[in-house]
Amino acid sequence: MPALSVLIPSRNEEWLQRTIDDVLAHRRADTEVIVVLDGAWPAEPLHDHPDLHIIHRSVSTGQRASVNEAARLSMARYVMKLDAHCAVSEGFDVELIRAAGELGEDVTQIPRQYNLHIYDWECLACGHLKDHGPMPDSCERCNQNKGFKQQIVWTKRRQTDYWRFDGEPRFQYWGAYGERPEAQGEITDVMTSLGACFFMSRARFWALGGLDEACGSWGSFGIEVALKSWLSGGRHVVNKRAWFAHFFRVGGLSFPYPISGEQQEAARSYTRRVWFSNTWPGQVRPLSWLIDKFWPVPGWSEEQYAEARRKGDELVARSRKKPTTGILVYTDSCLSDDIWEPVRRRLKAVGLPIVSVSLKPLDFGRNIVLDKERGILTMFEQILAGLEAIDTDIVFFCEHDVLYHPSHFEFTPPRPDMYYYNVNTWKVNSETGHAVTYLTKQTSGLCAYRDVLLAHYRARVERVKATGYSTRIGFEPGSHGRAERIDDVPSETWRSEWPNIDIRHGKNLTRSRWKREEFRDRRNCQEWQESDVIPGWGAWKDIQVSCG
Repeated sequence: MPALSVLIPSRNEEWLQRTIDDVLAHRRADTEVIVVLDGAWPAEPLHDHPDLHIIHRSVSTGQRASVNEAARLSMARYVMKLDAHCAVSEGFDVELIRAAGELGEDVTQIPRQYNLHIYDWECLACGHLKDHGPMPDSCERCNQNKGFKQQIVWTKRRQTDYWRFDGEPRFQYWGAYGERPEAQGEITDVMTSLGACFFMSRARFWALGGLDEACGSWGSFGIEVALKSWLSGGRHVVNKRAWFAHFFRVGGLSFPYPISGEQQEAARSYTRRVWFSNTWPGQVRPLSWLIDKFWPVPGWSEEQYAEARRKGDELVARSRKKPTTGILVYTDSCLSDDIWEPVRRRLKAVGLPIVSVSLKPLDFGRNIVLDKERGILTMFEQILAGLEAIDTDIVFFCEHDVLYHPSHFEFTPPRPDMYYYNVNTWKVNSETGHAVTYLTKQTSGLCAYRDVLLAHYRARVERVKATGYSTRIGFEPGSHGRAERIDDVPSETWRSEWPNIDIRHGKNLTRSRWKREEFRDRRNCQEWQESDVIPGWGAWKDIQVSCG
């Protein structure tokens, strides 16, 4: 498994092959390159290499979507986004990986930035060299036009270490920041960056939600990465011990992606709506915290700064409010009362608000009835209907054939941008009383913030309606890394003090397994145990009596 994946989004890029060659030539760790050809093949075929992986999109999806797609293919511990017209320093990967070990998981690194001087135009009449740009009409020295030859230079120049954004927000260079005491040192905090290159762990990339495609293909790229890094509670630093050089299209050179002032303003408007109002779900710090950290910041008026402080105070007040919790129950209305009634009584005793979604009218909490046939898509639609109806911050998924222990509901998800599974569950054979447990994520043990669940199930229902259900999609959000997954929101597990009991009664929607030999992949039944007595509950016949 590689240590680092360099992710390169590209579209009609003239210097893509040279960028790939530069990365592979200067790597000193186990580093691979993943290139996305977004809506176009390169003018010349790319050279084969065992550590080069290519994704081709027949229709362009944009730069942000391309980076996300490349990151999904990666299995490396670290990822580095790099524009398709860049050079890198010798051993850049070793240095960034080493620094990551020193700095910790929640730090985004930006290598020191240079301009990349790729080529000159040589006048065939007098030999004068003109800096890169479109081919000249005539030589600026001899005024003749006897033709020009492109001379490849491929070297770095003009160092840049510091960047900021103003109150619009617009990206700006910030050379004056380098004179401040806090900017001294080889690794220093920096407000934002260009967006052409950033490095972090792959897990961190997805914990931050990847890149926000709703912001558009291009625009506010570095600002988004910086704000996610800082306001999630982490850091965003420049590492001056490594560098990248970026080619700037000056003098009228065309861009591979269509870029307009309208698109840039749309990205700024989205940034203001999300970040200036402190509405990003993963946010634990207000924007005003970041402004204060780097204050004084040029480009911020007193009015803009005061508004940021006011909205920051609102975020702090919201964070002090204890999140509300509710229960979402979904049933196919086919279960016998001897199982369903005890489940209902125990859920009512928890004392949390309940929304139930059934296929027949049900006197249980706030009931929603879907006039549909039992099935996998129907179950997803039931969950979605329940999520749209429930109004609590946190939602526990509860199924009609699971006995939930009260300790299950004592858990509070520590983050709003992850799925959480209680893996303390025993499966009991309702006929024999024999029970097994093993490490598995089940939808019946899912708990998360409503917003992240709602987005997932809206996408899930839309996908299954369009293409049908495949087992590769899976039932459990965030439980696998296959390409067919619905989203890239990660998941974590937890254990309640006492287990829940998943009653297997012969009409369950999912298959029951009572022997390890029934698993094709033994990794799916780790921590296997069997017993006729369930911890905290007792034998099945006694449980039936106590719950009956």
